[in-house]
Amino acid sequence: MYVKLILKPILTEKMAILKERENKFAFLVTKDANKPQIKKAVEEKFDVKVKKIATMNGLGKTKQMTIKSGGRVIRTRGKRSNWKKAVVTLNDGFTIDLVQGETAS
Repeated sequence: MYVKLILKPILTEKMAILKERENKFAFLVTKDANKPQIKKAVEEKFDVKVKKIATMNGLGKTKQMTIKSGGRVIRTRGKRSNWKKAVVTLNDGFTIDLVQGETAS
């Protein structure tokens, strides 16, 4: 049930550094998920022990786009979705291999 809260991992250069130095992993989660639910979902899905959770809410940007079509200029405006990120710190001795999808303890 809780596993559906985790949408996808966030794989960036910054998170690779945090993974090596502080054993932290980042996930994009549903907007209504709270810290205890995220902790339970990560522990169930990856079979690890979570030490700490930090969450961040991000607001989607408003974007404008201009297209030339048939000699006319069409201007359109849209908005990206809001998002929520969870940074998970694991206990010592646990890790998550996001590339292979396996865990090592």
